[in-house]
Parts: sequence; C-alpha cells; structure tokens
Amino acid sequence: MIKKFLENNSDYFYFVFRVMVGLLFLLHGLQKMPGIINGTTPLIGLMGLAFIIETFGGALIILGLFTRYVSIITAIEMLVAYFMMHAKNGINPLVNKGELALLYFAAFLVIIAYGSKKWSIDNLIKK
Repeated sequence: MIKKFLENNSDYFYFVFRVMVGLLFLLHGLQKMPGIINGTTPLIGLMGLAFIIETFGGALIILGLFTRYVSIITAIEMLVAYFMMHAKNGINPLVNKGELALLYFAAFLVIIAYGSKKWSIDNLIKK
C-alpha cells in the first residue's frame, strides 16, 4: 500500500526535493553577497564565483532550466569547496564542518541522475 502510494506520487516528491535543494542552495549563495543576509564576501575571487554559481545555480534548479548541466557545475563546486575549505581540517565531515557541502554534492548527484522531470522549463522546451 505504501509502495503504491510512493510510486504514484514520486513526481510530486521529486519536485519538492528539486525545489527545496534549489531554494536552499540559492539562499546559501545569497548569504555570500555583500549586504544580504550578513554577507561580506567580495565579488572577486573564489568566493565571488561561489556566490554566482550558488545563486544562479539554485535559481535554475528551482525553475528546472538546464537542470542536469547546472547540477554538474554545482556538484563540482561542492567537491572543490569540501576539499579546499574543509578536508584540510580532517577527514570527518562532522569535525571539519563539511557535511553541508557533501550533502549538497549528494543531492546534486540525484538531480543529475533524474534531471528536471515534470513541472520544469526543461520539460516545456522538450514539448
């Protein structure tokens, strides 16, 4: 019974997953912008690039536009962030505070695998 319910509604669950990941990633990027949500990051350098990737990447994932391509870029960014900023403080993500980067990386792998599915601009373009 539960299996049938989940199978029948999997598109709804995936839509919520994709939008939530995109929204949280967008907010993660906005916090880096000077003057927004405590941001103090200069727009030049790696943190400025992270701001651009996270803000625009999150928005595109929410909309479901170029979803797989954007997710590849964001997944790579999260790996780079983990190894440049967190792994130098130890291998354990709970100790080096890199669990969020790895969790985003895993979420983007799921989005790469499934694409945008229903309720997306990608889907409208295909039609």
